[in-house]
Amino acid sequence: MLTPMVAGGVVFPGLFLLSKNTLQRLPQLRWEEADAVIVSARLVSSVQAVMASTAGYIVSTSCKHIIDDQHWLSSAYTQFAVPYFIYDIYAMFLCHWHKHQVKGHGGDEGGARAPGSTWAVARGYLHKEFLMVLHHAVMVLVCFPLSVVWRQGKGDFFLGCLLMAEISTPFVCLGKILIQYKRQHTLLHKVNGALMLISFLCCRVLLFPYLYWAYGRHAGLPLLAVPLAIPAHVNLGAALLLAPQLYWFFLICRGACRLFRPRGSPPPSPCQTQD
Repeated sequence: MLTPMVAGGVVFPGLFLLSKNTLQRLPQLRWEEADAVIVSARLVSSVQAVMASTAGYIVSTSCKHIIDDQHWLSSAYTQFAVPYFIYDIYAMFLCHWHKHQVKGHGGDEGGARAPGSTWAVARGYLHKEFLMVLHHAVMVLVCFPLSVVWRQGKGDFFLGCLLMAEISTPFVCLGKILIQYKRQHTLLHKVNGALMLISFLCCRVLLFPYLYWAYGRHAGLPLLAVPLAIPAHVNLGAALLLAPQLYWFFLICRGACRLFRPRGSPPPSPCQTQD
């Protein structure tokens, strides 16, 4: 178990530092640190998403029996990804910190920051990104032990499908970068927004009904009978995993309403209101 986790602890922070230093030091680029940090964090998240989705596809398509079949990559990638969630909490804080500084809240340039400013930024970060930080913490403290110990080698198919939920992440990251650099009205942003909406719906929201359907097909049960045929704690776990996905999907839909609303249209409806 230790080797994949050490590898993940080297790969994800290492890729972040490599990307940030490259963007800052290449003569053709010479990006400011804030820009390099934000883009590098999104890049690492996208790389992790591609790796997780690829691993998930390999695992899920290799398991013909959805309960008993096993694939070595399911446990190996789960262990490899644990350091990513820890690293990403810090990377998100760095992004928030630099956005805070760029907005002019960090004190005069080159001057000492006001006492307590770091704590103020940290509180603002936790307030803004509370759900994402909680999600990452749950992945490390709850989902990882459950997937490695509690499953006892069962259900690799379902774990592989859950890994493929990361397919939407590169589109989310690109969308955030485009918004950060005020490219909301470009064709690229609109195409990316449509792909993000579709991928998030299919891979994060409809994924859970699909898993219930897959189990029902395996057990010879209709879809609506599956929740009554499986343990209550499984239904509870699925509900807890689905709830934040539904919230984020609502935010994506609200953003899509704003993005595709014609210019000069009447005041937005409730689904289009600003935060």
